[in-house]
Amino acid sequence: MKIFKYLVNIRFILPNEKDNTLTPFIAPSILSADFSRLGEEVNAVLDAGADIIHFDVMDNRFVPNLTIGPLVCQSLRDFGVKAPIDVHLMAEPVDNLILDFSKAGASYISFHPEASRHVHRSLNLIREKGCKAGLVFSPATPLTWLEHLIDDLDLILIMSVNPGFGGQSFIESSLDKINKVRKIIDSSGNNIRLEVDGGVKIQNIKEIATAGADTFVAGSAIFNSNNYSETISAMKAEIQLAGPLILKDTDN
Repeated sequence: MKIFKYLVNIRFILPNEKDNTLTPFIAPSILSADFSRLGEEVNAVLDAGADIIHFDVMDNRFVPNLTIGPLVCQSLRDFGVKAPIDVHLMAEPVDNLILDFSKAGASYISFHPEASRHVHRSLNLIREKGCKAGLVFSPATPLTWLEHLIDDLDLILIMSVNPGFGGQSFIESSLDKINKVRKIIDSSGNNIRLEVDGGVKIQNIKEIATAGADTFVAGSAIFNSNNYSETISAMKAEIQLAGPLILKDTDN
């Protein structure tokens, strides 16, 4: 696919930042970390330049795998981790988990619309508990949910693999979806992060950024590398190569 196909007129927006510029976020997924020394691993990637920490929560029901719960989130906070924690729920139902993770110190909580019977209510619950609310779109999930929920979101997460396992390859058709979501966000005038999760690596992060993403989840690409700092720096350099992106002025 040609990169120029995804060039869109956008400016990354950060709430409360006067110059309306946003530093893209690198979000290492701890699913690929060494859990025998998880606190040290998290501090290591943060010291290496990571911006937020991504939590993949799987229940062996909504997806065919079982991972971590709110106690791990609370343990990282108790260990002294101050960075934002970005919780991606691949579980159902979600409301009790929203309560548990908000108490445990989550900063962002996102879930799949298929996992809640009352999506609007669940999004409002996240915000009521002081966290930023996100909605997750798997490769086959339509974007029509955004017609009704765009004003209730702080983050939109596009899955560029099918959820449930780490280490999968990026689905190229996800670029079209990222581009469409970027246009929806721009049209809304809201401050909404556009996150991508699945198969993100140094070799494709520039193209993903060009399509409109501003937050990049990477698990094995970071934690399986020999040098976290070099890997994260290389990712950020590739994002910068995507070039300046400019958006029409909004009231936000």
